[in-house]
This record gives sequence, C-alpha cells and structure tokens, in this order.
Amino acid sequence: MSQNSVQLTPTTEGITTMSSPYTMTIGGQQVATDQTFDVVNPSTGQVFAQAPSATQAHVDAAFTAAQDAFPAWAADSASRRSALRAIADVTEAAADDLGHLLSLETGKPHEDSRWEFRLAALWLRYYADFEMEPEEIVDAQGYRATVVRRPLGVVAAIKPWNTPIIQFAWAIAPALRTGNTVVLKPSPFTPLSSLALATRIAHLLPAGVLNIATGPDPLGERLTSHPVPRKISFTGSIRAGSSIASAAAADLKRFTLEMGGNDPALVLPGADIAAIAGSIFWAGFMNNGQICGDIKRVYVHKSQHSEMVEALAEIARSVKVGGPFEDGVQLGPVSTRPQYDRVVELLGEALGSGARAAAGGAPLDRPGFFVAPTIFDNVDDGSRIVDEEQFGPILPVVSYSDVEDGIRRANRTEFGLTASVWGPDPELNAQIVTRLEAGMVSVNQHGFGVSPHLPFLGHKASGFGVENGRWGLEEYTQVQVIGTPADGPRPAIDDPALAETHTG
Repeated sequence: MSQNSVQLTPTTEGITTMSSPYTMTIGGQQVATDQTFDVVNPSTGQVFAQAPSATQAHVDAAFTAAQDAFPAWAADSASRRSALRAIADVTEAAADDLGHLLSLETGKPHEDSRWEFRLAALWLRYYADFEMEPEEIVDAQGYRATVVRRPLGVVAAIKPWNTPIIQFAWAIAPALRTGNTVVLKPSPFTPLSSLALATRIAHLLPAGVLNIATGPDPLGERLTSHPVPRKISFTGSIRAGSSIASAAAADLKRFTLEMGGNDPALVLPGADIAAIAGSIFWAGFMNNGQICGDIKRVYVHKSQHSEMVEALAEIARSVKVGGPFEDGVQLGPVSTRPQYDRVVELLGEALGSGARAAAGGAPLDRPGFFVAPTIFDNVDDGSRIVDEEQFGPILPVVSYSDVEDGIRRANRTEFGLTASVWGPDPELNAQIVTRLEAGMVSVNQHGFGVSPHLPFLGHKASGFGVENGRWGLEEYTQVQVIGTPADGPRPAIDDPALAETHTG
C-alpha cells in the first residue's frame, strides 16, 4: 500500500481526484478533491492554504472502507498494539516540521505546537501498552462466566480547532486499541496538521482503519447522521453536542460528548496571593485561554480581591504576545476569526457595562486576531463575561463575601468540567473541594486530570461519557459475557483487553 497513491479503489469509486498539496486519507489512499476551502493564518488574518472539501461520496467511501476493514482489524490485537507504537514514533518525530504547520493554522507558539505532538505520542503509547484482564466468575453449579469487552465497530470522531493533534490522539488511540475503525473530521479551521499527520501514518495501518475527511458544514452532520458508525466522539459546543445526541438517538449510536466549561477557581480567605497568582494566571491563559479546562472565573474573598486583581494584572502586562515564530513569544492570537469576533464583543460589552480592565481590554494594533491578555474586575455574576465561557485571553475576578457565597457562585453555571480550590488550610480545602460541581476538581492546582491514565469528564452540560484511562477505553467497547463449564477449556480470548473475534 503506497501512502502517496491516489489511484481509486472500489471503496473510492465515483470520487474525482486531482493533484493537491493536502489530501484526505480514505481507504488507505491519499484523495484530493476538486472542491477546496480556505485555511486562515490567525497571526496575519490572511488565507495561506486550501484544504480538500469532502463530498457525500467521500463520506460514504470513508465509512465503507472503515466498515470493510473492521473484521480483520478487530481480530488482530498484536498488530493494533504494534501500529499504535509506530504511530506514536512518527507523531513524535513530526513535532518540528508539522509543529510549524500547526502553528501556522492555530497561531500558537511553535514550542507549544511541538509539545502538542509530543503529548499526542504519550497518549498513543499509553493505549498501545494498556492491559485489561477479562473477569471470570464461577457460580455454585460450576459454570464459568467470562466477561470481556468487544469493539463497537466504526467510530465517527469530530474534533475541535484548539488542540487538533492532541484531539487526534485522544480519538484514535483508545478506538484503535480496542479494535474499532475510525472516520475522523478535524475542525475546518485547523485541518492541515491532521491531514499531514494522517498521510505520514497511513502506511502503518491496513487500508480503511483510519480515514480523515475535511470540510466545512454540513460535513459534521453527514458523519453523525450516517448509518454506518456505531459511536460518535465529539468535542465542541453545547449546541452542537445536543444536536449530535439527538441525531445519534435516531439509530441508537453511542456517543461521548465534551462540551466545554466555565471553570472556576475559588480562592479561600488567607490564601498567599503572591504565591498562587502565577499558577492561577497560567491555568487561565494556557493556549491563550483556548482550553476547555482553563480557569475562566476567579472568585476571591473581598478582603483580598484587589490584591489578586493586581497580581494577575502584573503578570498579564509582562507577557509577550506575538506570532508563533517570534523570539520569546508566550501567547499567540485567538485561533479563529469567529472566536476573535466573539472575544472582542465580550470585551466591549463588559467595558460598556462598567467592568475595569486592570490589564489588556482591547485587540492589539497589528494584523491578525491578537487580543491583549485581559484581567477584569468590577464584574459580577449575571454578566456575560462571567456567565459565559469566554474561550480567549480574558479572566474576570469576582469578589465574594464568605465561603458559602463563594461556593454558591462557583457552582452557579450550566457547565461542570473543572474547578479548583486555593487556600492555606488543608482540612478546609479538603472539605470545600468535594462541594464543587465539576468532573475534575483539585486543591492548590488546576487541571491535574489531563493525563492519559486519569478520567477526563464533565458534569452537567459539560459532557456525557468519559475520555482517557481505563474509563475512556471502555467507552469504545461493549461488554460480552461468555459462559463455559468451569472444568472445560476457557474461551479463546487471546487478548487481555477483549475477545479478538469479529462480532459482526
């Protein structure tokens, strides 16, 4: 199988192909299209590339290829684990040059892009090495039940623009490890790095195991409504996630939805502001505030509110904002024009309603989608800048009157992804942290749960299902119970994670 081939196979018949610098991976082949869409460099605001735009024929071909590849892939555990290790090696080796491409399409500093490829490789290796023993139960009559996990079939993965390569790994690593095949759609704002990585790893997988289709709406709807996939993995907005859940219900697809967060940091009275301000700032401004689990709201007791505002503002004023390849750059632009417009709208509305920008508060006077890191005070619950997930370089600091008021305010949201408590009293911290309504909560740090071996999940409207660790792997499987006489041979299960036979 040649990774550079564009010859049509039976799974891609009827699709027009043409020469293009970026191609989709469908049925083990590199497929270009006669329809493309623009990709914008957020550091300049200018179009710098075109990406292939998938038609319904491409979607059908991708799902057909994935469905055809499923039986053999599900039956070969050793090949799956070997392939994931090889993909991890290629992903890590691509950090420099494909990291450059990732920075062009996201605007993030080049070192952050390189780190993203290395982190993706960590996830791939974790699942390649993951072991999960079947469970045996013998009843009083001497009959043995063996509980195993089998793959679901074809998975449709729809992933966002903020961390494209990490999301690429989060989708394919557990899905492929457990024997599923995948059709993945990257964000149309950041498709190129995923397309390029898929091209480099295509020869490491049997044709059809991993397919990449790109394009603007309604491509996502074409994937979720298609009859072939048995599971949808989605990261994005509540609105889109709700639509996916409704579409999946029509033919009983399973789904995992991660839909963002308006994540609070609750600073308890007596906290050492000077000691914690740096950690809180960077937990709010990681990837320019464009991480679902970033701190989005800081609640501080009224006695320390001014001190916290100034400490955060001092850091914000010292940060170097610039293009991804500038020396010493720490934060880049907002990654997409629609998100930039939303951030600017929120800034203007907050300032017009009486908020004070202790730092930042406006776009930078330069080409591209740059906004100065902004710390707001004179804000309160009920304003959009506090109640909505900003997903940009903005951090509002809200005062509270007592600890009960702080807890109430922190929980006053439809979201529930991450939250943190910051305080000097270990016993009080341990009591308060259990009262925060989020999937991942922590003491004197934020976002500790983003690790391949820990579950990543949201409460309330932030999510449905789990990613990462054993829990994330199980989301891509279905349980089967096999009964055999206890004194006879065990069922032929050659892989500790699941039964390696096609379930049909």
